[in-house]
Amino acid sequence: MTTAARRPAPGDADAVRLRPVLDPATARRLARSAATAEGAGPRTEEIAGWLDARRAAHRFQVERIPFARLDGWSFQEDSGNLVHRSGRFFTVEGLRVTTASGPFRQWHQPVIKQPEIGILGIVVKEFDGILHLLMQAKMEPGNRNLLQLSPTVQATRSNYTKAHRGAGVRYVEYFTDRSRNRVLADVLQSEHGSWFYRKSNRNMIVEALDDVPPHDDFCWLTLGQVGALLRRDNVVNMDARTVLACAPFAGGEGAALHSETELLSWFTAERSRHDVTAERVALAGLPGWRRDAWSIAHEDDRYFRVVAVSARADSREVTGWTQPLFEPRGTGVTAFLTRRIGGVPHLLAHARVEGGFADTVELGPTVQYTPSNYDHLPARPPFLDTVLAADPARIRYEAVHSEEGGRFLNAESRYLFVEADEAQAPLEAPPGYLWATAGQLTGLLRHNHYLNVQARTLLSCLTSGTVAL
Repeated sequence: MTTAARRPAPGDADAVRLRPVLDPATARRLARSAATAEGAGPRTEEIAGWLDARRAAHRFQVERIPFARLDGWSFQEDSGNLVHRSGRFFTVEGLRVTTASGPFRQWHQPVIKQPEIGILGIVVKEFDGILHLLMQAKMEPGNRNLLQLSPTVQATRSNYTKAHRGAGVRYVEYFTDRSRNRVLADVLQSEHGSWFYRKSNRNMIVEALDDVPPHDDFCWLTLGQVGALLRRDNVVNMDARTVLACAPFAGGEGAALHSETELLSWFTAERSRHDVTAERVALAGLPGWRRDAWSIAHEDDRYFRVVAVSARADSREVTGWTQPLFEPRGTGVTAFLTRRIGGVPHLLAHARVEGGFADTVELGPTVQYTPSNYDHLPARPPFLDTVLAADPARIRYEAVHSEEGGRFLNAESRYLFVEADEAQAPLEAPPGYLWATAGQLTGLLRHNHYLNVQARTLLSCLTSGTVAL
């Protein structure tokens, strides 16, 4: 392990030399880590056994319960909103969305309002000259297999300020105390715009400047090892994937079909042309939704349900709790169509409208749908059938990943990169779609609210070396 540089004192003439600004060298260091198949920690083949051992070391239990058994949660008498007695954490409210385009011009739905900005952060440190990531075996009540690899820190403000009166969040000081880190990435990114109302988190990667005390629920892995684990179903959780996508990416790609100025101009035009109104309304009497003792569900049993669970996890800051969760009614299909244009890999990005976005539109993958939600409509969403009917020889990547397990129950999507041709995905893309390189898209992740969380999951497969286009 390399020795951490000393922290310069105020006025230290060597401060600039000891704390260099972020430059392409950071991207090269991360690329070297992505190219390293095994590191100083456990071998990749040992991670499944390590996760099993962490499951065995703690008691984990999740049970569905009726709303009446929620402890500290209740439906407000006037609005019917589902709230916590502390006034913290989150609320389940109603949302009315009106838009001038798309198959649905107005709809109502429950939505999660969680105004707190949390921290999703990965600590990195060099061992034998290679950057390693400190990954956590973390239980989330909504994950089908409960325990997955998460960032070093995955915490709401209520968590790390101890609003729940539980134990402290381990390693959070590396993100809140600037004297202990060198920041490699720090950007606000949205969460699921279909289920959250204007929710953002800080996505952070920090390099520790001093020794990091070990803990049995954490392990050091190279970026290449995490990339290999991304090829497996339900191992790397959503919060880790979004942080990995924000890592500085060294992509020497070549000429893009559209310049960065053209890409930004097109995106600005997309945001400008969509007239979307999203209004929070009372959950009680929400049109099209029905509440009983166990769930809030759509009258056609589509989209998702709001349910309640009781959870136990000895390894969490609070070991036992109850909470609401959103449970989707099917498995999602999320994919980028890809083509080589002038010999350079390009991805077909989609300017998506989601009711919970802070800025109305963010860039998503080519396809991001739950197919069963569209079975009753006369027309299918663009490119969905192209992905569903793809020749296996054209599929460059495929894995099933869980969505946010802290708020969603058994929410899974099949993530893919699918190679397309001119007949399937023409260079002259339809309105709302544009071809861009991976480098152009990851470059936008240095800024807030350009790419949605589903696009970030797929881009994490590129930044980690999981797939090469």
